[in-house]
Amino acid sequence: MTKDDLDYFRRLIRDRLAQLSQELQEQERLARLDAEQTASEDRSVYSLHMADRGTDAMEREKSLLFAQRTDDYMEYLQEALDRIDNGTYGICRTCGGQIGRARLEAVPIATQCIACKSRNDKVAQHS
Repeated sequence: MTKDDLDYFRRLIRDRLAQLSQELQEQERLARLDAEQTASEDRSVYSLHMADRGTDAMEREKSLLFAQRTDDYMEYLQEALDRIDNGTYGICRTCGGQIGRARLEAVPIATQCIACKSRNDKVAQHS
């Protein structure tokens, strides 16, 4: 991979990290607002229906799951930046061949070429 290619992917990954960081901050802000609203509703003279409380709890759990997935993806992106820095980005961990540019543009955290990934997916399906 050329220096220009690596610079391109470094920018692409950093842009995604910045975008995800903003999304995560927004999710955290909304979670805080929701917690404050729930606390004020608990002090209300009106009781909430149990189904409403269950729905609210499910929405909070879903938000936490999305936040965790975003955080995990950000770690994978950081690992991809580390691979760029140490010269292993774009090299398949399985066969040592090049990972195609189109695959890296679609999945910048890819660590396997499409052939090896497909093979591994087929093995996993049959297990």
